[in-house]
Amino acid sequence: MYICLVTQDYFKNKVVWITGATSGIGKELAKQLDRNGARLILSARNTEGLQNVFETLHNKEQHLVLPLDLAVSEHFPELAEKAYHHFGQIDILINNGGVSQRSSVSETPIEIDRKIMEINYFGNIALTKAVLPYMIQQQGGHLVVISSIAGKFGFFLRSAYSASKHALHGFYESLMLEQATNNLKVTIVCPGKINTPISKNALNADGTTHGQMDQNQANGMAVDAAVKEMLSAIQKQKRDVLIGKGELWAVTIKRYLPSIFWKLIRRQSAT
Repeated sequence: MYICLVTQDYFKNKVVWITGATSGIGKELAKQLDRNGARLILSARNTEGLQNVFETLHNKEQHLVLPLDLAVSEHFPELAEKAYHHFGQIDILINNGGVSQRSSVSETPIEIDRKIMEINYFGNIALTKAVLPYMIQQQGGHLVVISSIAGKFGFFLRSAYSASKHALHGFYESLMLEQATNNLKVTIVCPGKINTPISKNALNADGTTHGQMDQNQANGMAVDAAVKEMLSAIQKQKRDVLIGKGELWAVTIKRYLPSIFWKLIRRQSAT
């Protein structure tokens, strides 16, 4: 059993940058880290949504709202410079922002695949590349990547989403090896079914939003419990962590009993 324990003082005064901070995992991360005394940089596209989250926090004077669009990465170096000069350090970057998918390969035009990869992969690593010089300069930092159980295996209606998450694993495992001498840590978090609005905001084949709460999310792990486990994994500087409920069995079965895995996974609901 995974033991979830967060030492309150661990995050106190640490500067933590959270993308996708307006809802779901990002919003809950902001709430829990605020309670633990972290100084937050809150980012997402939706400026109004960011302000709404900011207003719920207890220590507003410690935090910075910094809107960004993961699909428009050319502004990231100046945003990273602004964040660094505001706080004088960036201790933890939590790359949480992204978009899911609900469309089959045969129905999805390549433009949608490119859009998902631009947001989930290129936008993600572009922000890391913008922050990296400051972490190297300060000889320390922690890069946290919110991947997915879909980063461990493909699944129905998730082809581009799953591909984008698989790509993140290769990138950040390489970065982790290269930057170990600069005291940089990497944690790759793979949530399973978590009760968040991710399915509502997922892209259909025509680029519109799915707009529905899938049963997989509705019946998923409570987001506050999931985030507690994430923060515990960050504190322990784990290289990777799976978070969810019964669905996590699939990762182990795929590794050790692949023929059984493929029989079982075909019976799972796509939504």
